[in-house]
Amino acid sequence: MGETVTPRRSFLLRVEPALLEHVQRWANDDLRSLNGQIEFLLRGALRDAGRLPKGEGAPAPGVSDNRDEDLGA
Repeated sequence: MGETVTPRRSFLLRVEPALLEHVQRWANDDLRSLNGQIEFLLRGALRDAGRLPKGEGAPAPGVSDNRDEDLGA
């Protein structure tokens, strides 16, 4: 009856430090981790481009798309 854990895959991402700082600030504002924010942005971009199969547009477990949910509101 527990929550299903989706396997995660690690990879190295090379990005300009200034860009990473901007994404980190955005993540902080949205009360997400940097990794969670990057996943959120990638999912949004894929969804907007019509590249996700139906039903896969929802955030991964632990990655909220609504800040109010993270605050328990």
